[in-house]
Amino acid sequence: MVTDRPIVVAGAGAIGCFVGGMLASAGRRVALLVRPRVKTDIERFGLLLTDFDGSETKLGAGRLALSEDPSIFHSAGIVLVTVKSADTAAVADQIAQHAPEDAVIVSLQNGIGNVAVLRERLGGRRVLAGMVPFNVVAMGEGRFHRSSSGDIHVGQDEANTAAALSVPGLNVRASADITGVQWGKLIINLNNALSALSDMPLAAQLANRDWRRLFADQMAEGLAALQAAGIAPVSSTPIPMNWSPTLLRLPDMIFNAILGRTMKIDPEARSSMWQDLKQRRKTEIDYLQGAVIALAEQNNVAVPLMRRIVALIREAEIAGEGPPGLTPQQIRGTA
Repeated sequence: MVTDRPIVVAGAGAIGCFVGGMLASAGRRVALLVRPRVKTDIERFGLLLTDFDGSETKLGAGRLALSEDPSIFHSAGIVLVTVKSADTAAVADQIAQHAPEDAVIVSLQNGIGNVAVLRERLGGRRVLAGMVPFNVVAMGEGRFHRSSSGDIHVGQDEANTAAALSVPGLNVRASADITGVQWGKLIINLNNALSALSDMPLAAQLANRDWRRLFADQMAEGLAALQAAGIAPVSSTPIPMNWSPTLLRLPDMIFNAILGRTMKIDPEARSSMWQDLKQRRKTEIDYLQGAVIALAEQNNVAVPLMRRIVALIREAEIAGEGPPGLTPQQIRGTA
């Protein structure tokens, strides 16, 4: 890998700006393909990266190359894809047109189908799957706040791309089973929809046993679908994935003690799906719950709770009034 060439972030929203900014702060050459609003904010205010632990990193706009033009890929050594799943095909075509043939493409997206789309549209180029465990909230005026903990995982390769991307404050690990890691993250990401429907911060929701039981029941459906398909999800925490539903159902005091040892969550952390509803955007529900439902259908596994959650998210998208603030009982249909 040519490490002196720029790392280009394709579709720098919340995750892309945070990851790109941390790489730039460590001295990496970084370029961001951004929307006009993001470009204007960074040019005016710079880039401020804040963290759940209270730390912050400030970069002037001159520390990164910013562009709305995909020709910014022209000298990339690594391309980090951070667009929404629905935009993967379009950005792949831009990469194919502008990026060097030897650039390494890394998907840092939600869901499990994006790498297949990238590989299909990018021919024989090297495409690696990745997984970002933490949430990032766009706060406005060039500020991006990481609100939960965890290390990024990238598929293991001979060039050790993960090591090239690992910098202080942004630990990136190579994974020999990145597919299992992605499925494990997708199962955890099933809570994104509950966060969006509740209109509650993640920490407050996880502190409430009724919400945890709801998450546990949905997770149990997902794990049953994966087991029927012969897929073994890999946990990104020390807690085995199959133990998670049982742990979520524990009394508050016991659960909170376990969570505090395995994950740090900012009190105001919100899911990306909550942000989508708040900003009246289409969510990624089809790439999260939708992927599990498709798997369940192939293997004759019933997932009624997951189907109801999908229907409620779609109702909220159509209503265009933001997160609806439902209770666990309303989501279950028992209220």
